[in-house]
Amino acid sequence: MGYGHALFCRTVQLNGMKRVNVMSGSDNPEAPKIEFPCEYPIKVMGDAGDELHSLVVNVMERHAPGFDQASISIRDSSKGTYQSITVTIIATGKPQLQSIFDDLKDNKLVKMVL
Repeated sequence: MGYGHALFCRTVQLNGMKRVNVMSGSDNPEAPKIEFPCEYPIKVMGDAGDELHSLVVNVMERHAPGFDQASISIRDSSKGTYQSITVTIIATGKPQLQSIFDDLKDNKLVKMVL
């Protein structure tokens, strides 16, 4: 499936809301199913700049309206060429996640979506 690159996901309850903890490197070949709705982190890596930030916000607003923009975290690469933007949304299902990943990956500014 194209919407997830993690090797292991675990859904936990936090303050009444399900949250997906994504971990890599697990030896577990059968990762547990994600229970929706849940908080779901999406990391977008691409060319640094306001255009990437605007793209990420627009895609999230289209597919997860009303997401908390305060949840956005941005990290610049050491030379400032690239940025990593992480957004946590309330995921409603696999089709929503697939649409988000597809829209992001279709843009030339985006190098990777996790």
